[in-house]
Amino acid sequence: MRILVSGATGLLGNNIVRQLAAGGHTPVALVRKAPDSEVFAGIFAGSSDGGFPGETDGIDSVKRTTEQDSGQSLSGDCPIEIVESDFAPIADEQANEQPTEQAGSEQAGSEVSDFRGGNGDVLDQAVRSCDAVIHCAAMIHLGWRNIESSMRVNRDGTDRLAQACLRHKKKLTAVGTVNSIALGARDTIADENTPVGHAGGQVPCAYVQSKRAANEVVRRAIPSGLNAVIVHPGFMLGPWDWKPSSGRMLIEVGKGWKPIAPRGGCSVCDSRDVAAGVIAATLKDCEPGREFILAGHNWTYKQLWSEMAIRMGKRPPTHTLGPGVEYLAGLVGDLWTRVSGNETDVNSAQVTMSGQFHWYSSERAIRELGYQIRDADETLDDAARWIQERFVLPQHADNR
Repeated sequence: MRILVSGATGLLGNNIVRQLAAGGHTPVALVRKAPDSEVFAGIFAGSSDGGFPGETDGIDSVKRTTEQDSGQSLSGDCPIEIVESDFAPIADEQANEQPTEQAGSEQAGSEVSDFRGGNGDVLDQAVRSCDAVIHCAAMIHLGWRNIESSMRVNRDGTDRLAQACLRHKKKLTAVGTVNSIALGARDTIADENTPVGHAGGQVPCAYVQSKRAANEVVRRAIPSGLNAVIVHPGFMLGPWDWKPSSGRMLIEVGKGWKPIAPRGGCSVCDSRDVAAGVIAATLKDCEPGREFILAGHNWTYKQLWSEMAIRMGKRPPTHTLGPGVEYLAGLVGDLWTRVSGNETDVNSAQVTMSGQFHWYSSERAIRELGYQIRDADETLDDAARWIQERFVLPQHADNR
């Protein structure tokens, strides 16, 4: 099958295109501009997706299509094709990504793109030439600002792809996020049927609102004939995190001892397992509108940071942040935003999210898609090795 993948340079999207090629499919990577050659290095038809760059010589075969080639056929038998569309980047935006679950976002690390619809452009032709579409691209901003930009990318971009899939009768697998569905709690693991207001509900920041709007775009198109499923990844870690996205947390932990960890928790999952789940949802004849949580190990952030610290050669945290300190930190962050005009990672939305328990059950995906959750040690080992080999960490970081 030829499968169009948006956000193919991000953590989840890159794992997806590698697994598609390994499975004998032709991934068509939809990108705003051609990435560095290493981003798609090591992709061979029928090859394993387990290796890291440097263990293979490069891309076996790449076919590239740009706006200028819009009149040409996109068909072919290359292991991967790259389609460059006229994406409009969002200026002056920051993708604040932690500590919370990502869409693939790349959730974190995904393309920030303006998907243009219409019968004459590259996007429309790419959808028409493929058998299915996997939409990973997203803008991730965990804060109160940038709501319009987030809506433009996440809601409107999804709408344009959904309409193209509806027009050409192609299946759409939309990658959402657990941040757009019901919230778990320390004593309650959420699933696809948990009421959206459970445990006080998600923090209505720009990312949450725009991803919920994107989900609704897909759901509203299904009665008109759109064949679509929605998958909701947890907090992904793993190799092929080029930006990095969620790997930023490993970098921060690796900079020096962090004695205090957030008091909440997340569902730690491997980007390779999530990619396999997304592909399974795409290939399976699911009921249109079916939704699946692709999560993992429900850990506190203290547990996660402790495991990260061990692998990054640092001391683990000894305490968790109290609710009073959380409140003050968010207050100071929001005050700084008003004074400086720049919203940083420290804002009341992100701080509040770090105190929540994003804990989820993946039983539906395990039962219906064959979704598998590997041992967390393997995920953390590989993610840490990826970061250590590709990103420079300060040598003077305090580890006392």
